Amino acid sequence: MLDSILLAICFVLIVEGLMPLLMPDKWKQFLMQMALQPSQSLRRMGGILVVIGAISAYFLIMNT
Repeated sequence: MLDSILLAICFVLIVEGLMPLLMPDKWKQFLMQMALQPSQSLRRMGGILVVIGAISAYFLIMNT
């Protein structure tokens, strides 16, 4: 189980690092646009992503 969690964290780091590695200028523009968004919108988006991730993880765990 711990191996799976660590592997998932490694994949997250790889995916998160692709944009700054391949397109640093567009990545900076994206971050600047995100910084201009209202906090409530960012909170809502974060909540939606957490729920999607939790539901996906639940179904993956139940199917193995």
